Amino acid sequence: MSSACRVAFIGLGVMGYPMAGHLAAAYPVSVYNRTADKAAGWCEAHLGASFGTPREAASGAEIVFLCVGNDDDVRSVVFGDDGVLAGLARGAVLVDHTTASAELARDLERAAADQGCGFLDAPVSGGQAGAENGTLTIMVGGDPTTFERVEPVMQSYARAIRLMGSAGAGQLTKMVNQICIAGVLQGLSEGLHFAEQAGLDVAAVVDVISKGAAQSWQMENRSATMARREFEFGFAVDWMRKDLQIALSTGRRLDARLPLTALVDQFYGDVQSLGGGRWDTSSLIARLRR
Repeated sequence: MSSACRVAFIGLGVMGYPMAGHLAAAYPVSVYNRTADKAAGWCEAHLGASFGTPREAASGAEIVFLCVGNDDDVRSVVFGDDGVLAGLARGAVLVDHTTASAELARDLERAAADQGCGFLDAPVSGGQAGAENGTLTIMVGGDPTTFERVEPVMQSYARAIRLMGSAGAGQLTKMVNQICIAGVLQGLSEGLHFAEQAGLDVAAVVDVISKGAAQSWQMENRSATMARREFEFGFAVDWMRKDLQIALSTGRRLDARLPLTALVDQFYGDVQSLGGGRWDTSSLIARLRR
């Protein structure tokens, strides 16, 4: 993809802000954010232009990226007179990095195709640190030709990108990701809590068991902060519950049994009741210490 390719980025939250920044190092970038001050701040830090509506930001862009909150947020910036689709030129591509439903992805593909545009659902994993460091993992659904066109641009902020199937497959893969993370974090929380109650040196326990079959990314990156009761960072419990609700709803339609996921979702509800809605997902251990 030529460095002259113009791209747009819609949504400058904790993920979108650094992702758009990586793009700006290689491509001309137009941005839109619901809070205009955030977009103005981004433009001060990066080369780029801010616009007052998604339609204006998307106008003239070859690729438009979205990273917003949920299905409703996506619809609010894509559809309508001021939405992305109203400004998207024929032949352009819409890429949704939001973690959302597979049904929405398929709706967006149809809507984009109706005006001669491509679409990819491309949820990401790696959290804020991955976005800032440009090391995200991206799970993609959509047409292979469209994917080949956009993949080099997404490499600006990713270390792993894979096409998983047709539209919706990226979102379904992200659901698998969140299901697995929920189970691992509950097991890690119980293990560390057990070690604390048994009077063991938690750091020593983690050091030895992380060399064996119990090792995980969560253990390597979250066990120390869990032991220190530090949760004011990372991927928020509120976001995780949103993601798990999507997975559970989809699971019911697929007749996929997810008993542990449903249980951990309830446990995250307990964390919210403790005032931890914005805590990192590793805060599951907090409910065990009461």
